[in-house]
Amino acid sequence: MKIHLNEMVFYGHHGIHPEERTLGQRFLVDFTCETEARNDRLIRQLEDTIDYTKVYNIIKDVLENQEFHLLEDCANMVLDNVMERFTRIILARVRIRKPSVPIKGPLNSVEIEMERSRA
Repeated sequence: MKIHLNEMVFYGHHGIHPEERTLGQRFLVDFTCETEARNDRLIRQLEDTIDYTKVYNIIKDVLENQEFHLLEDCANMVLDNVMERFTRIILARVRIRKPSVPIKGPLNSVEIEMERSRA
């Protein structure tokens, strides 16, 4: 089974430049996690699956309550925290988009994608 949390919007203080960390900005996050397909038919109640409300809250806490110079560091923290909390997850992927990028030139956003597996 795969669970997708799409287009979550958080306000965080991440970036190399001091102004980015002082003023903060919006970040858009997509998160996908996967569990063993052979266990899907055993799901009957919330305790049998991944509570995506709790996953959302973990991601929100990392994005809004911590500061990172690099989006890669932020993504690693998201993956570490979710994988530690939910042992049923065998693969997790996070994409973090930064719409306001201090680059001189036409650019809609910058995005990093990272994944982690138990294998």
